[in-house]
Amino acid sequence: MLFLSLHKNLHIVFALLLMTAGSAGVAIADVTVDACVAQNSGTHPSLAADMQSLCALSSSIGSLVGFSLSGIFVHLIGPNGVFGLLSIPAGLVLLVGVLLKEPQMPNFAYQQVTLKFLDAAKAMWNTLICPNVWGPCLYMYLSFALSLDIYEGMFYWVTDPEAGPALSKESMGFVMAVGSVGSLLGAVLYQYGLKNHPFRDLLFWTQLLYGLSGMLDLVLVLRLNLQYGIPDYFFVVIDASVSQMIGRLKWMPLLVLSSKLCPPGIEGTFFALLMSIDNAGLMSASWVGGFLLHILNVTRTRFDNLWLAILIRNFLRIAPLTLLFLVPRADPNASILPDEVTSSKEGSEPTVTENVELVSLVKEGDD
Repeated sequence: MLFLSLHKNLHIVFALLLMTAGSAGVAIADVTVDACVAQNSGTHPSLAADMQSLCALSSSIGSLVGFSLSGIFVHLIGPNGVFGLLSIPAGLVLLVGVLLKEPQMPNFAYQQVTLKFLDAAKAMWNTLICPNVWGPCLYMYLSFALSLDIYEGMFYWVTDPEAGPALSKESMGFVMAVGSVGSLLGAVLYQYGLKNHPFRDLLFWTQLLYGLSGMLDLVLVLRLNLQYGIPDYFFVVIDASVSQMIGRLKWMPLLVLSSKLCPPGIEGTFFALLMSIDNAGLMSASWVGGFLLHILNVTRTRFDNLWLAILIRNFLRIAPLTLLFLVPRADPNASILPDEVTSSKEGSEPTVTENVELVSLVKEGDD
């Protein structure tokens, strides 16, 4: 990010490589935190929901600050200056890595790396073939994939001076900031009111509300809000807040469930695999959503069929309700993994609760 800010005439390919490297750094730090949370969720099952709520709370606060200040900084110092500022959070993450306490392991058995890698792969496969694991994984993928992403069409419509409310891009930044408040409220609501409810029951209501919340977009596009005297800007803010809050409520039980599906010893790697499944669902939703907009001929200037795209998206959002049988009706405070998965791993090699490595590929001494 600092290099991007100091060089104004970079080639587009090199600029994309730098932004990809920056995103990779953020992803690695995120997975490392997920490894810590997943490992502690295994050793302290009753605190799994609390740890995920704390992470969601921190993420929502960061999003709120970022969305609130992004438009101001872009206006004051320009995009290059903003890229320079983004090097500060990277430095803070580096400081966290320096301060993180880990047990020192001076004698690594490097000759056993291949064996450890094969053991980790075997443990992941044995876990994935369990019905209590592959069922939730399939549900998570389909839940995200069927929630089609048509945000680009909505964004162009909202900022269009003729067909839409003609909101400025700075106003959209404020709308996203208010939406982060909704996400924050969703995390607080889950922590203090919903974290002890069974996964299947909670996912049923959140998925249903997620589909119904999409109708707010339909009301906005059909301009029904004006018939009731509600200004477009106010309604867009309400829409963003409600959507972010319900989206967070839908996401939280999936995160807690994912942390409980991780076998001991490879928590970080398995949690990263589960998040990759979720990201694959999000990518599928983006691709299919873009294809739907293309079929309906929704472009930057044509929005005649945008209402139909919203209606199709809302219908597909409710479709995952028919797949809830894949999710176990389990107590969020109890372990979900079968005994043979946890006992086999724990019996083969002791786990060190202080170690937050992604995969225990190398270990002190010989087994």
